[in-house]
Amino acid sequence: MADEKDIDRTDDRPAYIIGGGPGGLAAAAALRERGVRAVVLEKSDAVGASWRRHYDRLHLHTTRKLSGLPGLAMPRSFGRWVSRDNVVRYLEKYAEFHELEIVTGVEVSRIEVSGSDWLLHATGGRQLTGRAVVVATGFNHTPRQPDWPGHDAYTGELLHASDYRNAEPYRGKDVLVVGVGNTGAEIAVDLMEGGAARVRLAVRTVPHIVRRSTAGWPAQRTGILVRRLPVGLVDRAGRVMSRIAVPDLEAQGLPRPDTGLYSRVKEGAIPVQDVGLIDAVRKGTVEPVAAVDSFEADKVVLADGTRISPDTVITATGYRRALEDLVGHLGVLDERGRPLTHGGRTLPQAPGLYFTGFTNPISGMFREMAIDAQKIARSLAKS
Repeated sequence: MADEKDIDRTDDRPAYIIGGGPGGLAAAAALRERGVRAVVLEKSDAVGASWRRHYDRLHLHTTRKLSGLPGLAMPRSFGRWVSRDNVVRYLEKYAEFHELEIVTGVEVSRIEVSGSDWLLHATGGRQLTGRAVVVATGFNHTPRQPDWPGHDAYTGELLHASDYRNAEPYRGKDVLVVGVGNTGAEIAVDLMEGGAARVRLAVRTVPHIVRRSTAGWPAQRTGILVRRLPVGLVDRAGRVMSRIAVPDLEAQGLPRPDTGLYSRVKEGAIPVQDVGLIDAVRKGTVEPVAAVDSFEADKVVLADGTRISPDTVITATGYRRALEDLVGHLGVLDERGRPLTHGGRTLPQAPGLYFTGFTNPISGMFREMAIDAQKIARSLAKS
């Protein structure tokens, strides 16, 4: 890791990378390979901060072979589905292997144009000037908690999935998990396997569920193959495959979606990869229920009018990118606060400002960040 005083050396106009997660490290390595000095600014005290905070049982839903970053494959010893702890080990080794210039404990609060350069306002009143900026602060940045009526007065335990680590504190308890994306589904299964007395899963939008692997063929490879096919064609193929691979769970409260799989992906909702949810719902050990509508003292009111009294409510309701303060004034975000470009593309009003890691494609986030890194490096090396 570099010393903090090193970031004040701006005579060679480095490219600054904001965020020391996989996207930022990949971009730094690709730039270094092309002879561009890249300085990674990480607000925490170590690389891979968000991965260190994830729940214990988390594994990549993408295969090891297709999840390596530029210049260093993931070790075979990690297995096919890489654990959270091994992802962290890999990121640490990646930074060491590529001899990346990383400064920890520095948070960037605002980026501004400064002539032909970029001015970064950072911790301690620092003002850093660089030739380019890569924003890699992460898809899962700031926990999003819906503003349900009555939630402030709720007397039960209410926490976001970002604060969940494992099932041990909930052994013997009645738990409601809100949200049936990959995180909610996996936490519900973890609770069930870890001894929770009852696990219910509040479903607002019925998800598409896919097998993580079928006969040795990972769902990720299918995602890569279909990315450039017509949406309607993939939707139709997805319906056929779902009926073959996924049982009908309508009687258990989880009907098949009425919208196409790839249509949903285009709207930003990726399928749920099954890591035990199908069997748990089929056996009744995880119970799908209606979406949460509001809270009343010690009760949760569901959209169908049912009132339940779980001991704990865990909300797997996603994250905000939280980019508005950093770059919102530059006209580079859409109406939902997402970057308008990613990878090697920049906007005319912000040449030299790049984004990576803010999409969640079915082809795999690590794979796409690796591709983005190479595109950013090619673009920046030409400038």
